[in-house]
Amino acid sequence: MHISFRQIQIFQAVAQTENFTRAAELLHMTQPAISMQVKQLEDNVGLSLFERQGKRIVMTAAGKAMHAYGCELLAQYQGMVETLKELKNVHQGYIKVSAATTSIYFITRMLASFSKMHEGITVSLDITNRKALVEQLQHYEADLVVMGEPPSNLDLHSQRLMCNPLVLIAPADHPLAGKKEIPIADIAGEKFVVREPGSGTRAAIERFFAEYGHTFSSTLEMSSNESIKYSVIAGLGLGIVSLHSIKLELETRSLAVLDVQGFPIQRYWHIVTRDGKWLSPAAQAFKEYVIAEAAAYAQDYQQLLL
Repeated sequence: MHISFRQIQIFQAVAQTENFTRAAELLHMTQPAISMQVKQLEDNVGLSLFERQGKRIVMTAAGKAMHAYGCELLAQYQGMVETLKELKNVHQGYIKVSAATTSIYFITRMLASFSKMHEGITVSLDITNRKALVEQLQHYEADLVVMGEPPSNLDLHSQRLMCNPLVLIAPADHPLAGKKEIPIADIAGEKFVVREPGSGTRAAIERFFAEYGHTFSSTLEMSSNESIKYSVIAGLGLGIVSLHSIKLELETRSLAVLDVQGFPIQRYWHIVTRDGKWLSPAAQAFKEYVIAEAAAYAQDYQQLLL
């Protein structure tokens, strides 16, 4: 059995795009050339790797197996290329960082200070939800991922960074604002503005209410903490957000944190890499910087609860 590296690249492009024409555009090849290479690859392995479902091209079981190994192989190849580049100039590099939506309130500050110290390093920052972060880890797409609880079904290296308390917020003039030790039953009937399904915050909220034997009713689902904050200020319901996201609103007294049974929900930020994912010297330097700075950032935000 002979499989060329170019065939693996072509296969991965078709698997990614689920379309021969788009794969050809991605690789600057013609569509017939892509089709011929895939056919030769299938002949070499003796198995069908794709099948048609309407207008889509989807992977067979054999295709999915090859895709999993292909992701790792291309990641290793990219690591080799980056290593050779870094050996020429260790003061330059490119880092791809992906982070959970609510981490934007601290990861951007860390990135700004890091970039001032390392002007030759370019960082690409993708802010997205948990579902997308897990998919990126599966496919070795990001160098570093900042997220809540790492998925247990992947081989990962993770390190806890700091606490990420989820707090219950209300308009500053809400009747419960300022009260102490509010029973959870008193807020169970309230309307909530929450993150969309697929976010780590939403999953943590659902687990919390289930543990206390309650359900929550959402009037609105939002894809960002900023939208949730403005909706709560407008009186559309209570919200549950990361403490990191409301520093300004607490200082200006436009929002209040309610002292409710079981809150804050204690979660943690982690910095995560996929096992087998090579880290360039630039990526390793950024990882070490984030870990070193995390404790100071956490202490600053913890003061908001005092």
